Amino acid sequence: MVTVSEAEKIILSRTRDFGTEIITFQNCIGRVLAENIIADRDFPPFNRVTMDGIAINYNAFKNGARSFQIKATQSAGEPPIDINNNTECIEIMTGAVLPVTTDVVIPYEDIEIKNRVATIIVEAITPNQNIHLQGKDKKQKDILVEANQYITSAILSVAATVGKNKILVKKNPRIIIISTGDELVDIEKIPDSFQIRRSNDHTLLSILKEYSIDADMVHLPDDENIIFKKLNECLDQYDVILLSGGVSMGKFDFVPAALEKLSVEKLFHKVRQKPGKPFWFGEHGKGTLVFAFPGNPVSTFMCFHRYFLPWLKASQQIKSQSAFAILNEDFIFKPSLQYFLQVKLLINEKGQLIAYPVEGGGSGDLANLPYSDAFLELPLERTEFKKGEVFRIWPFKQFI
Repeated sequence: MVTVSEAEKIILSRTRDFGTEIITFQNCIGRVLAENIIADRDFPPFNRVTMDGIAINYNAFKNGARSFQIKATQSAGEPPIDINNNTECIEIMTGAVLPVTTDVVIPYEDIEIKNRVATIIVEAITPNQNIHLQGKDKKQKDILVEANQYITSAILSVAATVGKNKILVKKNPRIIIISTGDELVDIEKIPDSFQIRRSNDHTLLSILKEYSIDADMVHLPDDENIIFKKLNECLDQYDVILLSGGVSMGKFDFVPAALEKLSVEKLFHKVRQKPGKPFWFGEHGKGTLVFAFPGNPVSTFMCFHRYFLPWLKASQQIKSQSAFAILNEDFIFKPSLQYFLQVKLLINEKGQLIAYPVEGGGSGDLANLPYSDAFLELPLERTEFKKGEVFRIWPFKQFI
């Protein structure tokens, strides 16, 4: 049996590079950016007007001029219109290109217009006021977005601005989710009194979709021949096999034996943790990785967030930071296991992240998860955890 830190180290030593691919702009949300997005021109690309009003040459105001003949009106998207002399101005709109013969914009609230003459009614103006100067944000060829991060709507906006209709992204691993167990039935069926509906595989599939990964899914009965045959097929077809169930010590837990017969190297089986103690992890040659989670819903859910997602992010070179929270009340856990406590997270008036323990019924209490935001990882071989202590958290839900 390994510790949590040992299990983490073994798993992260098996990260993979799955290569890259080019996909269309419309399909890249949630994928991992594999290239820097570069400015194709200055940002902004011209001196951009930021207020509706008039554009003049500042020297005219400095030399005492206060009234200006409106030569023309220029809107955003139109070519710039120059003034011929310092007695003229251009009536100009937000977003328009500033004419090179002008260098200051006075908003409508600071002028009066009569008979196409604009008179400035404030005592002071400053050069370049109400102008977003060309290149102030970024220069041409500057990096706008660095690679190795999930593509969000904000990144998509930048990509659109520089005209990238195709984007280089990291390839996702080929994943299959396999659940096992005769007691499990499809969700549309009415279970007998000794059966339950499948949930673990659907849960994992939904989380993977949040990372823009489309996984295959299959359910197998507790039949060692069927399990052996299907695993044999999957080892040739997938980069990752996610198993739920069949890894404990029961007479019908056929998964470990089947993997051994298929020459999948067992890197560990059982972790000093709760939930998820029977967790099995192995590697087939230098190819397929097998994450075999215990079948209890909370065990599968926790192990997926604690071990698989960090492996996925490390494989895709995503830089992720550890998060911590303050325990809100004393807590006792006596077994010599590292405990992952379900907690509700709140931010107090001091800006501190506070973890409130959520009472539950153990590894099978899936109904408790919607009322929790994260797992609080409590240190191994301690029995008492005091209010005010800080521990690492593994969030699985947006909590603000």
